[in-house]
Amino acid sequence: MTTTCIREWIEEREEAWLHPAATRSRDASRPHPESPCAVRTAFQRDRDRVIHSKAFRRLKHKTQVFIAPDGDHFRTRLTHTLEVTQIARTIGRALRLNEDLIEAIGLAHDLGHTPFGHTGERALARVFPGFRHNEQSLRVVDRIEKDGRGLNLTNAVRDGILRHSKLVSSIMSEAAGRPLTPEAQVVKVSDGIAYINHDLDDAVRAGMVRLADIPKRVLQILGETHAERINRLVLDVITTSAPLLDTFTPGMQVIALSSSMREAADELRTFLFEHVYEPLNHSPETQKAEAIVEYLFQHYATHPEEIPQEFAAALIDDGPERVAADYVASMTDRYALMKFEQLRIPRFWVLT
Repeated sequence: MTTTCIREWIEEREEAWLHPAATRSRDASRPHPESPCAVRTAFQRDRDRVIHSKAFRRLKHKTQVFIAPDGDHFRTRLTHTLEVTQIARTIGRALRLNEDLIEAIGLAHDLGHTPFGHTGERALARVFPGFRHNEQSLRVVDRIEKDGRGLNLTNAVRDGILRHSKLVSSIMSEAAGRPLTPEAQVVKVSDGIAYINHDLDDAVRAGMVRLADIPKRVLQILGETHAERINRLVLDVITTSAPLLDTFTPGMQVIALSSSMREAADELRTFLFEHVYEPLNHSPETQKAEAIVEYLFQHYATHPEEIPQEFAAALIDDGPERVAADYVASMTDRYALMKFEQLRIPRFWVLT
C-alpha cells in the first residue's frame, strides 16, 4: 500500500463501518479549503493540530475546580479534557460514530478556558461582558493559534467546540444551541458525565463532602463507586441513543440519557453546586483569584503595549480590550500569578 491511498482507504472503511447517521471524513469542509492529506483524514488532521497547539499544552497548568490543591491527584483542565475524550470515544465506538471527529472535539472543547477555571471565567465576564469559555475556545482555534492564522479546523469540529457548553439546570441542557452532529452531541454529554464524577471524586479527596452526604437514591441509580457511576452512565447513553440514531436528521438530538438516569445525574449536579461549587465560589482564595483576573484584564486593556508582541501582533486590529481578554484567558494559573506579582508586588533593592 502506498501512502497516497491510505486516507482514501480509511474513508472507504468509514463508509463500510460507520452508522448511516455518523459523520464521514470525506464530507468535511473547512473555513479555508485545503488540499487533502495523503495519510490522514480531515478529522485526524484536526486532532493532530489541536494536540500540537500551544493552547493544548497550557491546559496542564489550568484549574479544573480546586485552585492550587495540596495533592498530586486533583484534576487539571488537561486531565478533565482527556477523561471527557476517553468517555466520548467509548460511547462513539459502541454507536459506530466517527471516533476521530469525537476525539478532535473532545481535545479542543476547553482550549479557551481561563486560569483558575470557572472562577476566572466568571471574573473575566464581569470586566469583559459576554465572555464565554466555549466561544473563546472557538476563537483560539480560529483566530489566536499559529500567530493569528488559526488552525483552520473543519466546520464539524468547530460546531462541536462552540456547542458543548451547558446550562446549570442539566447536563443535557443547551447553552449555545444544539450540536449538529451526533459526534458533537456525544462529546457534550460526555463532558457532563466526566465532570460530575471527577469533581465529586476531588471534592471527597479534599474533604468537602462525603459519599454518605449524597442522596441515597442518586447512588442507588448511578452507583456507589466512581467507576460504577461512569460505567452505568455510559451504558445508559449507548442503549438510549442507539434507536434514536436510526431516525437522525441533521440537528436532531439523538444522543440522550434515559429519564431516570438523567434525573439522577442532574440531582448529583445540583448537589455539587450546593456543596462544592458555591462554597468554593465564596471562599477567600477564590475571591483573590477573581481579583487577580480582573486586575490583569484592566491593566492590559489600558496598557496594551505591555502584552508580548508575539501574542498581540496578529490580533492588534481586534481592539485593546479584546486582545487583553484573549491574553488573560490564555494564561495558566501560575503565569497569571507571576504577572500579577510583577505588576503589584514592590521590588526592593539590596543595599551593600
